[in-house]
Amino acid sequence: MKEIIEITSAQNARIKSLVKLRDRRTREAERKMLVEGYREVTRALECGKKFSEFYYSESFFLGENEKSVIQKVINSGAEVFSVSQNLFPKICYRDRPEGLVGVLPFFETSLNNLEVTNHVSPLYLVVESIEKPGNLGTMLRTADAVGVSGLIVCNRCTDIFNPNVLRASTGTIFSVPIAEATTEETIEWLKKHQIKTIAADPYAKTVYYKQNFTGPLAIILGAEQFGLSDTWKNKSDYLVSIPMRGLADSLNVAQAGTILLFEVKRQIELNLENS
Repeated sequence: MKEIIEITSAQNARIKSLVKLRDRRTREAERKMLVEGYREVTRALECGKKFSEFYYSESFFLGENEKSVIQKVINSGAEVFSVSQNLFPKICYRDRPEGLVGVLPFFETSLNNLEVTNHVSPLYLVVESIEKPGNLGTMLRTADAVGVSGLIVCNRCTDIFNPNVLRASTGTIFSVPIAEATTEETIEWLKKHQIKTIAADPYAKTVYYKQNFTGPLAIILGAEQFGLSDTWKNKSDYLVSIPMRGLADSLNVAQAGTILLFEVKRQIELNLENS
């Protein structure tokens, strides 16, 4: 078993390296991400991810299960470090650390590596130019809950390995297949695999619950401020809207995604019951 090394100095080279990983440019240059928190670390391990480095501080543990998590990390072959209580918050992204921080290599996000499922109703979520990490993370969480076949990020604005994406996803970033591509590449890929596209547009005449969501399909969502590009509006098979009764003319993109994905799930389950 590898020896656990104690770190007590802020001048330690590993501490400085971890702090730098908060920056997107450093993450992309080193192709490494920070995974922080009990749920996030646990779900990474459950999905077969292997940490290259792992840091903990018992002072911030919320319960007793953290020790078994550390043992799993040790068994996986990672370098493990115990960090002093006063130093640990320096390597954390959160205001309230949970005592666990790991370093993982980036995983592949090529569209060519996204599997086309043989499931009776493959479902993909496509998001275009999403700017806020919290929204992307929330949509990953919903995608996991519904059981999507994959999430495709088009014309990305948000770094998918941003700590806030991981946090908002509660670790489901490791369970949902993810790809990155341009809008044009995504449209071509979906057409190649005969996947119907249904895009959310506040001005669409068809209300979402009147749309047939069964069969191989992709739900398309646009950017927070400007919505979908004209390319998606013109090339999607169908446009649907979510009725708004108040002053607001649209929902937060993550909220809209949740409504549409669960309507898809409802229709699929209803069809299975009636078949």
